[in-house]
Amino acid sequence: MSVTTTTSTPWRTRASVGAAYAAQGFGYATVVTALPGLKARTGIDDATISIVLLLGALLAAAGSVTAERVAVRRSSRAALVTGLLLQAAGLALVTTATSVPPLVGAFVVFAIGLGMVDASTNMQGVLLQRLAGRSIMSTLFACLTAAAILAALAQAVLANLGVTTGAVVALLVAAGVAAAVALTIRGTLIPRATADAAAAASAVATPSEAGRGRSRSPLPRAGIWLFGSMVAVAFVADSAVSSWSTVYLADHLDAAATVAPLGYAAYQGTVLVSRLVGDALVRRFGRAKVVGVTVLVAVAGLGLVALVPSPVAAIVGFALTGVGVGALVPQAFSVAGELAPDRLDEVIARINLFNYVGAMLGAVALGLLSEGPGLGPAFLIPALLLLPAVAVSPRFGGAPATGPAGEAGAAAESVAPPTTPISASTEVPPKRGRSGR
Repeated sequence: MSVTTTTSTPWRTRASVGAAYAAQGFGYATVVTALPGLKARTGIDDATISIVLLLGALLAAAGSVTAERVAVRRSSRAALVTGLLLQAAGLALVTTATSVPPLVGAFVVFAIGLGMVDASTNMQGVLLQRLAGRSIMSTLFACLTAAAILAALAQAVLANLGVTTGAVVALLVAAGVAAAVALTIRGTLIPRATADAAAAASAVATPSEAGRGRSRSPLPRAGIWLFGSMVAVAFVADSAVSSWSTVYLADHLDAAATVAPLGYAAYQGTVLVSRLVGDALVRRFGRAKVVGVTVLVAVAGLGLVALVPSPVAAIVGFALTGVGVGALVPQAFSVAGELAPDRLDEVIARINLFNYVGAMLGAVALGLLSEGPGLGPAFLIPALLLLPAVAVSPRFGGAPATGPAGEAGAAAESVAPPTTPISASTEVPPKRGRSGR
């Protein structure tokens, strides 16, 4: 078997995958920033919103599982387009809801689509990175973050129409964006044939396996748990800052109403910057160093928030947290995609499930602890959970592998070793030196 590496992909394919990430970020941010308008329109209270959001996380997890099944039977392209269309339908239905039951029903449709797109965008992103032959995952996640920020700004502008009207218009815009992106990119996403060819180039089977028609490697459960845990702890920190930073500044540090939102703004700003420069840093220094250093910065930032009760310190701390979270998530998916290239869709879908576990833990744990030791010290929880990511960072390897001999592939194999050695007849591209990354 000959292993080949594709060093370029059509620009339309890259733009299409990036647009899918952007549509995901835009739709989700629109929903969460429209909640005040939805409350006014339907009469839903805060307790019910919390239940709906929890239900949404569970349904999104179900959507991720659905995306895995669709991707295995058809393609990740089909899963992505279907998920975006479900999101568009759910967002449109939300705008028609004037009471709680239809709102919940609409949210069910949206959440399943959200989970499908969460998983399938990362399937396409990891595969695109392998085909491109260089690190691009951070840039793809930057598309998501930038679109989320744009959605929040759009919501602020549309609020001038009134809280309820502004929310409805924003949701209709998000529905239109999701539908337009789905219909525009469906022909330029990476097809099943290309994905299968890439998997075949990376997979190695023994003669006995080939004779039985079994060329697929076993699911790398140890690697899924390891890098899934990295995604989980990143989302614990993300959810903690997203849910509680403004509350902490306003209610516990007595920050002015104009200052309290700056903690979350600073966090999102550094997440975006971290992702915009992340791929260049990975190409220069390797994933292990980038993850190790940036996560350590995030731990220091959360420690600053917890131990120095000052609005300025909190805003700086939240900004530092964004540096690590912004880097850790895309690199965890990047290396996870190399654990079993011939089962990429299944691995990515299962890694994606840890996203929702982390998000729920981050929001709930800090809320519970705020009643005990206080909300400030509670930020030590995500800091402590991130520390193992620093210790695990060497497992992230160097630059993303474009074949089984890549350094990152070797790092992934140290977590879930291949069941058979590479045969002597296999042609493997030579390793690159550091100066070549």
